[in-house]
Amino acid sequence: MSILIDKNTRVLTQGITGKTGQFHTKAGKEYANGKACYVAGVTPKKGGQSYEGIPIFETVKEAKAATGANVSVIYVPPPFAAAAIDEAVDADLDLVICITDGIPVRDMIRTKYKMQGKRTRLIGPNCPGVITPDEIKIGIMPGHIHKRGPIGVLSRSGTLTYEAVGQLMEAGLGQSSCVGIGGDPVNGLKHIDVMKMFNDDPLTEAVVMVGEIGGSDEEECARWVKANMKKPVIGFIAGLTAPPGKRMGHAGAIISGGKGTATEKLEVMEACGIKVTRNPAEMGKLMKSVLK
Repeated sequence: MSILIDKNTRVLTQGITGKTGQFHTKAGKEYANGKACYVAGVTPKKGGQSYEGIPIFETVKEAKAATGANVSVIYVPPPFAAAAIDEAVDADLDLVICITDGIPVRDMIRTKYKMQGKRTRLIGPNCPGVITPDEIKIGIMPGHIHKRGPIGVLSRSGTLTYEAVGQLMEAGLGQSSCVGIGGDPVNGLKHIDVMKMFNDDPLTEAVVMVGEIGGSDEEECARWVKANMKKPVIGFIAGLTAPPGKRMGHAGAIISGGKGTATEKLEVMEACGIKVTRNPAEMGKLMKSVLK
């Protein structure tokens, strides 16, 4: 079992005719069960064409009807990406994974409002995507660094997702699923949403949670972990050296009013029973020690 995506997922790529969409769709198709999983592409005015044997449709609804696609991955340019999310939600897909960086905040506020009451889940935007190792990958992560195993990985940072995976592999620990939720101020699933899925997943034995400065999502998740989590969690917060009022990396990683600092987040996480490290090079070793 995995969370969010598995070998039975059927993927459509919105923006498949762009260079980025083509590159990562090809990589996804070539990974594990990707040949069966990647079934459609969507680009307006390009319907009837194909890429790597994948048929291209004018709309998401057409692609879903023709192929049974239930998950969309979006590589649409920033000015049009929020509308692409809207289209996927209107088509009643199970999940939308938006990789696009730089979507205007105002556009995402409108999109999040439109999503109220809809069943479609959103990962991102500005995220690396989701991978179930040795089964399916949707996004921009390098597939070869992953291996199937018992550790869930949950991160706001794409780069630190890869770093955590690399350290787990050095420690001989594979991953059940890895989810990059993205670091924009207005996004889809939060730490707490994914943590609940890992808690319910019988093949996940422990979780690495990587956060960033800004907001209070990590603290909210930590409090839920203390009250509900049945499995060990280790954590790291990027941005320990970021001064107040300064941004680090993602648009959402900004301290405001002295709140949302890395130190504050780590203190809450520790108080909630999460084993934390202040050194990003120690995530793998910490997880191995917790499992022992």
